[in-house]
Amino acid sequence: MTIGDVSPTKKKGSAATCREIRSETAPLLPTRKQDDEEDEAAFHEFNAASFSGAVFNLSTTIVGAGIMALPATMKVLGLIPGIAMIVIVAFLTEASIEMLIRFSNVDKVSSYGLLMGDSFGKIGRIVLQCSVVVNNIGVMIVYMIIMGDVLSGTSSSGIHHPGILEGWFGAHWWNGRTFVLLLTTLLVLAPLTSFKRVDSLRYTSALSVGLAVVFVVITAGIAVVKLLSGTVSMPRLFPQLTDLSSVWNLFTSVPVLVTAYICHYNVHSINNELEDRSQIRPIVQTSLTLCSVVYIATSFFAFLLFGDATLDDVLANFDSNLGIPFSALLNDVVRLSYVVHIMLVFPIVFFALRLNLDGLLFPSARHLSLDNKRFAGVTAALLAVIYSAAIFIPSIWDAFQFTGATAAVCIGFIFPASIALRDPYGVATKRDKILSVLMIVLAVLSNAVALYSDAYSIAHRKQEA
Repeated sequence: MTIGDVSPTKKKGSAATCREIRSETAPLLPTRKQDDEEDEAAFHEFNAASFSGAVFNLSTTIVGAGIMALPATMKVLGLIPGIAMIVIVAFLTEASIEMLIRFSNVDKVSSYGLLMGDSFGKIGRIVLQCSVVVNNIGVMIVYMIIMGDVLSGTSSSGIHHPGILEGWFGAHWWNGRTFVLLLTTLLVLAPLTSFKRVDSLRYTSALSVGLAVVFVVITAGIAVVKLLSGTVSMPRLFPQLTDLSSVWNLFTSVPVLVTAYICHYNVHSINNELEDRSQIRPIVQTSLTLCSVVYIATSFFAFLLFGDATLDDVLANFDSNLGIPFSALLNDVVRLSYVVHIMLVFPIVFFALRLNLDGLLFPSARHLSLDNKRFAGVTAALLAVIYSAAIFIPSIWDAFQFTGATAAVCIGFIFPASIALRDPYGVATKRDKILSVLMIVLAVLSNAVALYSDAYSIAHRKQEA
């Protein structure tokens, strides 16, 4: 039996049916040892993940490249609406994840894909897996673009911003974007993506969160020093609305905010490796709180520091004299700390991408972690695609707009809300259904306007050119 064979007329929550469905293929790690000997051997030395390790892994999934684009959303929205939107999206994210966890626990569903399969059959599972693949590839292209911007420089804004290597050694072929990203992929990213369990990344995740905090602290310190010296002023509190196009432009920030909180595809993987599954909700709440504080601090202090000169990737702003002592050193520390953070985030997002792509391509094969050749092949192919795309896509804003307005909003809000409305286990409350309708309406309307605004802006730029 496949997921597509499950009839909607069958008894909801049938344990036998769900066991058959789960035995087919799961895009994320199983919750327990399988019946066959290979799976028993694979999980023989399984060590349960800790609360702190799970918080670091989930926080690392959340705080990726989104933090670099958030100051640009402040430039679009203004400080007060921008901070309010960060908080609102955080609450909506917590609500959507809580629904996923609660519905999964009813019949011990081990992955987001299986939950979609229980609700909408085989098509639902495939659509979810495709969305995770599109979203995560887009996000990791953004990561690699940032690595290139920081190490080799960028000219996407029309002004050349030199990278760290160019600033240290001058412009050479070996510190150009193509070669530096190739070297980074082979020597750093490939080894980090070779782990088969998400909990194996707990130490790199802890370090990545620490590096994000370093970035926030240094940025805040620079901004406060310049504010006290009177060399910067308080940023705009509200958006500048001059005509209809400026109103439409406000909606372009929505996909960036949505993308900044997407972590749903890794929640089940992290939950599956916990010794005490009841800890997953406080883990989610702790992670979202930590990430929201980091997001608000980064957005506020970076926008305070650079104002309307804030670039789509705020790291590119740290390439000039900041007007304080040790400016060049601080610039390099900020950029290096964050590019290393991005490198450490990369494997945990890649983890879910690889498993979901494998579930699409090889739905009947044994679990990916048990087949070394398939594991290596899928990993190498994905790294090659991400590297190639990062060379040709010039701006993180462009990548965020595409993934955030399509796959990310589906993964984060539309799919969880649709599951609650479909209610395959008969446990959705009236509050769940009201909130689900609100999520879908807000997601569809705001992102439709964002896509329209982006298309209009692109067409307008081409006409001017």
